[in-house]
Amino acid sequence: MNRDGWTGVSFVASREIGIRLRSKAYRLSTLALLVVIVGFAVVMKLIGGGSGADATVGVTGPTSALAAPLQAAGQAVGETVEVRTLPDEAAGRTQVSDGDLDALLVGDGSRVRVVVKKDLDENLRTALNVLAGQLALNQQITALGGDPAQVNAAVSGAGVEVSPMEQPYPYNGQQLVLGIVAGILIYMSLLLNGQSVAQGVVEEKTSRVVELLLATVRPWQLMAGKVLGIGAVGLIQMVLIGVVGIVAGLATDVLTISVSAAAGTVVWLIVWYLLGFLMYSIVFAGLGALVSRQEDVGGAVTPALFFVIAGYVVGISVLPSNPGSGLVALLSVIPVFAPTLMPMRLAMGGVAPWEAILSVALVVALIPVLVWLSARIYRNAVLRTGAKVGFREALRAA
Repeated sequence: MNRDGWTGVSFVASREIGIRLRSKAYRLSTLALLVVIVGFAVVMKLIGGGSGADATVGVTGPTSALAAPLQAAGQAVGETVEVRTLPDEAAGRTQVSDGDLDALLVGDGSRVRVVVKKDLDENLRTALNVLAGQLALNQQITALGGDPAQVNAAVSGAGVEVSPMEQPYPYNGQQLVLGIVAGILIYMSLLLNGQSVAQGVVEEKTSRVVELLLATVRPWQLMAGKVLGIGAVGLIQMVLIGVVGIVAGLATDVLTISVSAAAGTVVWLIVWYLLGFLMYSIVFAGLGALVSRQEDVGGAVTPALFFVIAGYVVGISVLPSNPGSGLVALLSVIPVFAPTLMPMRLAMGGVAPWEAILSVALVVALIPVLVWLSARIYRNAVLRTGAKVGFREALRAA
């Protein structure tokens, strides 16, 4: 006897959740992902656990006056230089020999001379060349009777005045990384959990379990329950990964963004996982009903997977070099691309509120249409075994 309304849906969903949560493969894969994420955070902490400087240079009494100008020169060329003051040149040479110093400034400080173990790093060489040029310029200004401090202040204060017509968004490097990670998680979840829906449909067709289930529930209830059940299990995995990843990043100081920004990324990740999964898994369920063999599942869902893959590829290839890309902004509000592109952009920041609202609204509006279309295909094809059912044939009334 058929169950009514959402009672049938909840029956199927509970069945799917129970089966998958008891699955050893699901537990092991979730645990493995969590270990990888925590391990990655620890490794990044160890890699970046030093002083954060790109180069370390020693100075002694005669060259100590060059410490601040050297750091300023390094900053000008994008090199972070740590300066250590040493008691004498002998101690500095020992540290250079041991590898504790990249270079040691020697001499009386009237010109730039360094001692290195073997080679001088090119970036540090550039910073030292800038320092040498500045030192020579100061000496010439002094020889001409001028004040080097006044000249340097005037030169450092000079610069181009930029008047932007639109205020650019200051993208943070960590936000960019979070955006890419969010896109990868969404992509993997849609790819794995979405296809699980199609594979589950085919498995039930092959084993004839679907015939027993349809004696209890209606076709649309079976499809909706399967989608919601697998989606709930995927959501548990997504929340665990997102929360553990953010906590590990903040605890190890690998992530230095605010807690509210990190929490916002996790929330949007969950929202777009739910929207993307509902949209695509409904389609996968309908397409999976067209075939009767597991080997044919890949070919059946390929047209839908194309949009998931295309959005992901565009996001990871364009956004790192051009976070404000107009093409990505346009594609991210189109429903078929939004689940992979919009969470990337939201994690990076700089998304206008109306864009986020519009993209969500368009996906929400499309889902009922996909439910109607896929339910029709599912109802007309799920009980037919053997040869693949044509798309047009499945759309016809049973």
